[in-house]
Amino acid sequence: MATGCCGVKRQKVSVPSEKDESENKDRPSSSTNHNSRSHSNHVGNGKAVSIPRNKLNGYNHGHDKSHQRVVCPEMLHYCFDILTRRLHSVDLPKMPLNFTDAPFPLFVTWKIDHERKLRGCIGTFTAMNLHDGLREYAVSSAFKDSRFPPITRDELSRLHCSVSLLRHFEQARDYQDWEVGKHGIRIEFYNEKGSKKTATYLPEVASEQRWDKIQTIDSLLRKGGYKSSINNEFRRTISVTRYQSEKLTKSYADYISSRQNGYH
Repeated sequence: MATGCCGVKRQKVSVPSEKDESENKDRPSSSTNHNSRSHSNHVGNGKAVSIPRNKLNGYNHGHDKSHQRVVCPEMLHYCFDILTRRLHSVDLPKMPLNFTDAPFPLFVTWKIDHERKLRGCIGTFTAMNLHDGLREYAVSSAFKDSRFPPITRDELSRLHCSVSLLRHFEQARDYQDWEVGKHGIRIEFYNEKGSKKTATYLPEVASEQRWDKIQTIDSLLRKGGYKSSINNEFRRTISVTRYQSEKLTKSYADYISSRQNGYH
């Protein structure tokens, strides 16, 4: 199931009130609670389906200390291959897929020009084998992100592609039990009609937007469709899953250079 992810069009996010800040300062720092509740994967129409946490590759049960890096340049080259074939309706010479086909939750992001303006970002919290997953989401993020028109052939040479592999999922104790710049967060909450909603930001979003934790949480609530006023009492009802990602970015120029050298 696909979910919109990462980038945001610049939002106005309110500064926390003095009362909220005072309450937050008085709250003790929290530890992580590793529980076994099911995870809910957001679907584009707002529905949620239950997904066991053991289907989320890299979920940290307290013993996963692996720091082996998985994301690699070949994954970016593959995404550019897929997009180029689609835009030009051609079959490029096939290169061997010299990267693992292990399952991971993943996101593919397309940005454009030197300003790196977002052009599309879609992924999944369900662990998918990388060969199929990258093929699917390279296309989905380029053509099916409802926030943007589909990427065109004229834009191809100006693109930058990022692949994010999500790992080390942990259930946060509360809405502040995560670190800006280190963790992505995925929230679950009930809206005004009692329907469960979810929303996520990848780890880089909060720092890129220069948000603190409360601003990030409030932005996610708005992204998830919550329209009522937000205070600490409501924030404490939110379920937060924090995670980390391995991210790598390459430009189209990098891709062309690598293809000319046979991806070596």
